[in-house]
Amino acid sequence: MTRLKARIVKLIEAVGPMPVNEYMALCLFDPRDGYYTTREPFGAAGDFITAPEISQMFGELVAVWLYQAWAAIGRPMPVTVAEIGPGRGTLMKDMLRTLSRLDPALANGAVFAMIESSPRLTDIQKQTLGATPFVIGWHETIETLPLQPLLIVGNELFDALPIRQFVRAGAEWRERMVGLDDAANLCFFAGAGSVDPPLLPRAAADAPQGAIVEIAPARTALMAAIAERMAAHGGAGLFLDYGHLRPGVGDTLQALRRHNHEGVLANPGEADLTSHVDFAALAAIARAHGFDAHLSTQGNFLLGMGILERAGQLGADAGQAARDKISDAVERLAGPQAMGELFKVLAVVPRAVPVRPFATAD
Repeated sequence: MTRLKARIVKLIEAVGPMPVNEYMALCLFDPRDGYYTTREPFGAAGDFITAPEISQMFGELVAVWLYQAWAAIGRPMPVTVAEIGPGRGTLMKDMLRTLSRLDPALANGAVFAMIESSPRLTDIQKQTLGATPFVIGWHETIETLPLQPLLIVGNELFDALPIRQFVRAGAEWRERMVGLDDAANLCFFAGAGSVDPPLLPRAAADAPQGAIVEIAPARTALMAAIAERMAAHGGAGLFLDYGHLRPGVGDTLQALRRHNHEGVLANPGEADLTSHVDFAALAAIARAHGFDAHLSTQGNFLLGMGILERAGQLGADAGQAARDKISDAVERLAGPQAMGELFKVLAVVPRAVPVRPFATAD
């Protein structure tokens, strides 16, 4: 039993069962034993590999999109270029290199910001970015960013924010809780709390007994805060994550440890807990704040941004082994059997401002 699991068991014994979002928050962000506060999750030696770690092409094309968005909104200066939830800092490193080549004036004039709440990950990011000639500031929240136009990117950000789950029990939807069975093992069950039907997806009306739906107040609150900041001062945002483009019914909560799936309740604090992001809900928040919100699969986005052409450039003077590695990276990032379909993209831009590869309206 992990140290955090023992603490959760004692907590439930003392005060009763906890909803899924509280369990997720403890597992991921507990100051003493949380996953993101104690472990190195990224890379081959960790529990998962993110897109920027697969190939430099990912960060380069994201930077090209941000540059296009900056040009489309009138090239404001000063401007903040920020990454929220920046992992090891690899994406920002690749973006800085690319932006400095695309437009040295932008790279030298922009304010670069990393939005990171974990001191441990902040230290890793500072090591990754130690050689960059650009000044980078670290912020725990977006609230301390400069009050100026904001270009912001988030990769695998929203999937780690806690969700609430509700289970169909009779005619009602009851909140899914984490409690203890007769042997004092962690287990799921339907609690007493219910949910207002308008908060549920349409498909919930016909869902069978035992079906599960998910809502994510923490995600919509963060999207609203970002959209409010951009609505007040200008800007654009790009968010990439795994999830679905249309809301539906189903349990997407999962635990990943050493690149393999395991039980969500098995090893609290030692496995990454995630769930699929409801991109339709995030897009609705952005549109409510006056923006266009374009949705796409990651594969279509990267193909539209020119990943095949970039791969050809990188492989032109390389040996066969290097070309094979580049080809494999393209398949992993954009292929339909890999991240290309599973991962989705949300682009948030001012109304009627076209930014490749999206049309002016969806």
